[in-house]
Amino acid sequence: MVDTEPRLAAMLEARKARRAMPPYIPQRDADIAALLESFFAREEPGATVSDVARIGGGASKEQFVFSLAGPDGETRRYVLRMDALEGITETSREREFEILTAFQGVVPVPRPIWLDAEPSHFPMPAIIMEFVAGVTKPRTDGVSVTGLGTVLGDPLRGMIAPQYFENLAAIHKFDWRAANLKHFAAPLDDPKQPTRWLIQFWKELLEQDAVTREPVLRLATQWLEDNVPDCPDPCVVHGDYRTGNYLFDEVTGQVTAILDWEMAYIGDFHADLGWLLQPVFGSSIDGVFRASDIAPPEEMIARYEAASGSAVDRAKLHYFTVFNAWKSYILVSALGMQAARSAHNHQDVLLTFLAATGPMFVDELARLLMMEESR
Repeated sequence: MVDTEPRLAAMLEARKARRAMPPYIPQRDADIAALLESFFAREEPGATVSDVARIGGGASKEQFVFSLAGPDGETRRYVLRMDALEGITETSREREFEILTAFQGVVPVPRPIWLDAEPSHFPMPAIIMEFVAGVTKPRTDGVSVTGLGTVLGDPLRGMIAPQYFENLAAIHKFDWRAANLKHFAAPLDDPKQPTRWLIQFWKELLEQDAVTREPVLRLATQWLEDNVPDCPDPCVVHGDYRTGNYLFDEVTGQVTAILDWEMAYIGDFHADLGWLLQPVFGSSIDGVFRASDIAPPEEMIARYEAASGSAVDRAKLHYFTVFNAWKSYILVSALGMQAARSAHNHQDVLLTFLAATGPMFVDELARLLMMEESR
């Protein structure tokens, strides 16, 4: 077994068996409607399902929005998230359900209501959560992959920014030890275990799914293993915190929900900072680069420190900048590309498009590793 979180190690073994399975057939709206109707006939007798529609976006899960009218006549909106055979990530619906439940009232998140993890009803593991109103980007931003180069612009940027830092600080300050996170293991054997587990998880995914063998990736893997920093006080790491992964009201700028918790784990908060500072998630306007189109990197760091009360260690931030470029390559050019080639995902066109960004991350890794050589 891989030296990582035990539940994640089991997931890594289980995914090997799926590789030989036949192509994945995307679910039709009518099929999902029938599945939901039979599910709620058992879970909510007398309830009526209507207005089932696929939600765009995302590169790993099939997502559908629907209405559920209860026996009392009240109608509520929900979202169904269901796995494909493979995707751009390898995650657990049980962990997603658990972390969303834990963060109710801490930061704005959707409320998870039903879970079919085995699965026993839906064709693949699934989670159903309350629908939250909001958008992930302004309507003026045009047609693009959400979060890649999204421009919030003024005045939205100024309205969202304080919430952006306050919410990230709240995530990192959350008392996970007091929460009932039974599907998350605490990496407390030694100060390097949190990040060592992290590296070994992503290294195994790279070994399983690599389409090409890039020498820079091997060099980066070795460097990450040789330079694991201490993490004396692990916290909840969101894993994908950036513009594009939260909903907001376009008129008021109020953040209504933080999304995409599926890669959350217990580890070093610098990993989230290294992720949101990636160039691919930022904007460059009039010569000014803004990470997540919120603020320039130095301002981002200063505002995070002010909101969290935690000092950012620049050496650790550099380490996780390297890690996140490496992780990004694995996501798009290993997992995503392999899922598309195997026809194991409903978004094969999008996954193939995203794989084309792989050379950008290879170039970024080469630049970052050359910085190490020159020190």
